[in-house]
Amino acid sequence: MRFRASMCSSSHAKKRYRQRGVAAVEFALVLLPLLIIAFGAIEYGRAIYHYNTLVKSTRSAVRWASLAPATSTGYSSFVTQAKCLAVYGNTGCSGNPLAPSLTVANVKLCDQSNWAECAGASQGSYKNITLAGGSNMNLVAVRISGYTYSFLGLPLVTTSSSLTFGDIEAVMYQ
Repeated sequence: MRFRASMCSSSHAKKRYRQRGVAAVEFALVLLPLLIIAFGAIEYGRAIYHYNTLVKSTRSAVRWASLAPATSTGYSSFVTQAKCLAVYGNTGCSGNPLAPSLTVANVKLCDQSNWAECAGASQGSYKNITLAGGSNMNLVAVRISGYTYSFLGLPLVTTSSSLTFGDIEAVMYQ
């Protein structure tokens, strides 16, 4: 009986010895797909964050532009300030852009006197819009178009790609 017990423990030890390193190999095989999924989630999270930043800046800019009627004197300075607000978060066009590579050229402001920047719009899209009660109002729109988001890319991968967001627009009455 004694002989048999030692034989059993010897074969058990051999099995354990052969299994050494298996966990490390399995970990190495699973690590790469997990890293790709993690970096992909981080990249798309950043893209959503930048998109949300652009939406909020567009809303702030249209609120600012709606403060003065399009026919008032000095309204052109409101337009410039609204564009700066959309890009820099302040009306003075100072500091860093809220989103990387966002410029004032990406921001379009359309109202009853300036609608050429917004493709497919006419003066009737913004002037004397008839409401359900029969009264009229004027609209102002701020649109960010052509913004390209650049992915950072995966580590050890030399190619990077980008994503161009669709037009982001906010409209308010003026």
